[in-house]
Amino acid sequence: MSSAATTPPSVDKVDGFSRKSVRKAKQKRSQSSSQFRSQGKPIELTPLPLLKDVPAPEQPELFLKKLQQCCTVFDFMDTLSDLKMKEYKRSTLNELVDYVTVSRGYLTEQAYPEVVKMVSYNIFRTLPPTDSNEFDPEEDEPTLEASWPHLQLVYEFFIRFLESQEFQPSIAKKYIDQKFVLQLLELFDSEDPRERDYLKTVLHRIYGKFLGLRAFIRKQINNIFLRIINGFALPLKAEHKQFLVKVLIPLHTVRSLSLFHAQLAYCIVQFLEKDPALTEPVIRGLLKFWPKTCSQKEVMYLGELEEILDVIEPTQFVKIQEPLFKQISRCVSSPHFQVAERALYYWNNEYIMSLIEENSSVILPIMFASLYRISKEHWNPAIVALVYNVLKAFMEMNSTLFDELTATYKSDRQREKKKEKEREELWKKLEDLELKRSLRRDGMIPT
Repeated sequence: MSSAATTPPSVDKVDGFSRKSVRKAKQKRSQSSSQFRSQGKPIELTPLPLLKDVPAPEQPELFLKKLQQCCTVFDFMDTLSDLKMKEYKRSTLNELVDYVTVSRGYLTEQAYPEVVKMVSYNIFRTLPPTDSNEFDPEEDEPTLEASWPHLQLVYEFFIRFLESQEFQPSIAKKYIDQKFVLQLLELFDSEDPRERDYLKTVLHRIYGKFLGLRAFIRKQINNIFLRIINGFALPLKAEHKQFLVKVLIPLHTVRSLSLFHAQLAYCIVQFLEKDPALTEPVIRGLLKFWPKTCSQKEVMYLGELEEILDVIEPTQFVKIQEPLFKQISRCVSSPHFQVAERALYYWNNEYIMSLIEENSSVILPIMFASLYRISKEHWNPAIVALVYNVLKAFMEMNSTLFDELTATYKSDRQREKKKEKEREELWKKLEDLELKRSLRRDGMIPT
């Protein structure tokens, strides 16, 4: 294996290798690892004193030297080579982790490029090729990174570095840039679940510290989602369905939804086109997270629901029509005219109209009261006009049921008005009794 080079390694320049994929059924796959160019000679590192054993003013310089030593990458596929130096590097990394956790004053401006260089040398590498046709995550063991004894400590060090109270994003942004983020995202292809977990934390810290990288990170993650989902094989694996339910659906709740909603909705529709049986959990998930106070998000949700209904199968529509149209009824009744307008536009969609017509006996009773009330009371004349068109469409679909609902609605309204009048009369009597009691108490009228 090679010692630290004079220029940082590039992902494109690192040699890959072919992983053996010959396996017996139910047999664990052998561990594999990223490999680097080998010089074919032992690696020797000059031992340095411990940071705690040198005076405080000398520690920043020694810290830089230890970072430079840790740029050396070892061949962990050769279990017998460089054992002493591997252990020395491991102990040095442990020391660096502890040092950045508790020390102060070490993070000079000169340290930033050395930290990023050391991290880059160790984590950025060509990953083993994945035998996607053979690997079953439910049956097979993942490929574990053989260099994990060093790699884990590098990730741990980098996280502590990013979390340090002395960390200054204004300096670090010169070195932790878009190229760094892209290389980091590529590592999410690692089969080792331990590494993916660390990567998630690192990316989260970078997203939190570097405001200028947030839009770029979101854009790149959108691109990854689209590439992944389009490449899913059928039938969808359980982990892919879990990704939909546990990750994509809850993403609708974030404040910045408008920045990536179009791509997110596309991902959802791609899932449903691959597996229509996912329609019910998707729609129920959207209804669960439906925004209560943000009209802009409601309009986005309604637009996405229409895209879903455009590809929904009639058998799936029947399963969700009741909760779905209860929500649409609430949207139609919204005082915010854009929400009401977007919901009423569903009746301009020919396919959705055909589904509504086939199930009018269920949908019409859910929608009728809201529509009839709005036609008489809504403040916006454009909404009233749309509601009249919807009522007319319902009347043409099922005139008998429409007449029954009209009669029932009017009868219910008359009963409500009667009860309201009785309540008003009762309150008037109570007010009169209270007035008389007050006058008697004050001696204004005889007892």
